[in-house]
Amino acid sequence: MKCFERLVMAHIKDCVDVTVDPHQYAYRKKRSTEDAISSVVHTALTHLENKDSYVRLLFVDFTSAFNTIIPQTLVQKLTTLGLSSTLCNWVLDFLTDRPQSVRIHDVSSSSISLSTGSPQGCVLSPLLFTLLTHDCSAIHPSCLIVKFADDTAVVGRIANNDESDYRQEVEHLEGWCRQNNLCINVKKTNEMIVDFRRGRHLPSPLYIGGTAVEVVSSFRHISASLLPQEAEAHAGLGSSVLTSFYRCVVESVLSSCIIVWHGSCFGAAEKKALQRVVKAAQRTVGRSLPTTTDIYTSRCRKRASCIMKDPTHTCTCMNCLSPSPQAGGCGALRAGPPD
Repeated sequence: MKCFERLVMAHIKDCVDVTVDPHQYAYRKKRSTEDAISSVVHTALTHLENKDSYVRLLFVDFTSAFNTIIPQTLVQKLTTLGLSSTLCNWVLDFLTDRPQSVRIHDVSSSSISLSTGSPQGCVLSPLLFTLLTHDCSAIHPSCLIVKFADDTAVVGRIANNDESDYRQEVEHLEGWCRQNNLCINVKKTNEMIVDFRRGRHLPSPLYIGGTAVEVVSSFRHISASLLPQEAEAHAGLGSSVLTSFYRCVVESVLSSCIIVWHGSCFGAAEKKALQRVVKAAQRTVGRSLPTTTDIYTSRCRKRASCIMKDPTHTCTCMNCLSPSPQAGGCGALRAGPPD
């Protein structure tokens, strides 16, 4: 069945324009979380360079997003996108009246039929969810909605203390979710207000469904040594094993989304603190390891190369491809907060 699903998925992709949802960065080639975060950060920092401006970022969490798909609603959108009635009817039949049971060891529950959601482990599930949410986009030029699967961020660029467009955007998103059977988990939905103006009070809170959204007022940096103690590390473990452990565990944590935060968005003190972790790891594994700056430079160049080869990438309009000495000739995310 999975082989047939792959054939159907390839046929759908041939029929549907891949740029139908340019701000959906999941399940697409040469797209990653770094692209999604870079888009949000670049939009916010560019706006903050303007006088009397600030940014409100709403990070939306959905409750069981993939399990709430209504097949009839999805098929209507597939028809609008130009898919044939035969294919739409197959998708409708595929998602309705699905038998499901729970099995623990040798004990199985009674079977029930489901007509909502998409099967777990289904090859088509990511694509179908992407097509369901393709029309979830900003209605105001001063706002931006960026998605990575069901993780959604609303960027509101506020000028002259006028938040009307941003609040209308959030109300429109809430209405869109009701129409498409997506439930916003307000308890896990957070808002960040970025305002570098002095002597300004925080704007009034945002409400979704009558519940106030929690405002995240600060970043939280986690500092922890994941390497074993030096005495324990060399007890029967070779340098190559420790190096592999470092590259797979510690370095992946240090360099997560490094393109976004290691540029001018990250202070010198924080960079030195991270480099101290690398130096401590070098003493433990007994080998020279690449610095965080070297990792940042190589990844910037790699991402810029991918973006330049893809004219449909939303980041092609950014200044990330301009020369920058900090990135070794590739200024990915050179923008920073105003001085």
